[in-house]
Amino acid sequence: MTATTPPTPIRVGALAPLTPPGWTEAGRHLLAGLEFAVREVNASGGIAGRPLELLVRDTAADPERAAAAVTELAALGVAAVAGEYHSVVARAAAARAEAVGVPFLCSSAVLDTLTEEPAGWVARLPPAQSHGWRTYADFLLAEGRSRVAVAIQPSVYWAAGTGILRERLAARGGSLVELDANALGPSALCDALVAHGATALLLLTGQPDPAVPLVRAVRSDPRLAELLIGAPAGQPEFAGWAAALGADGAGIPFLRYLPARPGPLGARVGRELAAVLGEAPSFVAYEGWDTVTVLAELFRAQGTDRAAVAAAWPHVAVEGSRGPVRFERVPGIGVWQWAWAPVQVVDRDPADPDAFRVLLQR
Repeated sequence: MTATTPPTPIRVGALAPLTPPGWTEAGRHLLAGLEFAVREVNASGGIAGRPLELLVRDTAADPERAAAAVTELAALGVAAVAGEYHSVVARAAAARAEAVGVPFLCSSAVLDTLTEEPAGWVARLPPAQSHGWRTYADFLLAEGRSRVAVAIQPSVYWAAGTGILRERLAARGGSLVELDANALGPSALCDALVAHGATALLLLTGQPDPAVPLVRAVRSDPRLAELLIGAPAGQPEFAGWAAALGADGAGIPFLRYLPARPGPLGARVGRELAAVLGEAPSFVAYEGWDTVTVLAELFRAQGTDRAAVAAAWPHVAVEGSRGPVRFERVPGIGVWQWAWAPVQVVDRDPADPDAFRVLLQR
């Protein structure tokens, strides 16, 4: 390299759902967090003078597209792959990363079985679904909501969540009934809720459809005035939910992965992300920032040799925006796992749907 030759960038592949049918709001927040962290690393001199460069690929919630992107990115020489929000998509990306031998740090997908077999190339920042959804079941029981119905669409992710909820509820005397959100229209689903005597309805569905019409139908049915609507997967986190439903979208508890109070680093990152996004950052944006921060630390310590980076998962220790990040092996989880990111049950405040109330913190 001569004095006039710029240093070779360290390339990182970034996966995110940026077009439909992917959850594009989540993808936008995830990418904002990734990109902002890259800018910060580069502004501070990069990695031993080498800048980070993101190679972004839109998964559009398509597992095959994500797997193909990992193959492409590996061939382009990325030091690691990062990102993804949808669990079934991240699972395909993780399998391909393991097969081709490229480190994959999953930013935001929670499915327990992210890989079918124990993986050495894959690590994950968000808590496993079983951890978060058991917390959500405990919240329901503490609220006296023991007769739970789920409006569900076919999906490995929704099915896994249903199994977690059913087991946790049954162990404490509760029950769960599944209602097919594709077969039942909003009116028929309301009739089924009345017939089952449900005290809570959980939306295990896509957003805005059919989640938004279901919420409107339940809210307008006087027979269901006392029914709690919940959305453990976090649909109400994003501004599109409030824009679509207004006051009807408030009071619907969901899971998010933030501490009760941010530390100085988290507060600064939150302010900067808000300026980038033009709105309050979701927990997904923080996950994006933490992802790049972890990878940058690995590159500083290990260089860009892929095998060395993957071997260092259990040795990394980084101050993330939501607390100290360390990876370990968790029983039943096949990837290197941050155990655990903070977990909240939150809803939009009925008195101010643009504000959030923390109902449970773990």
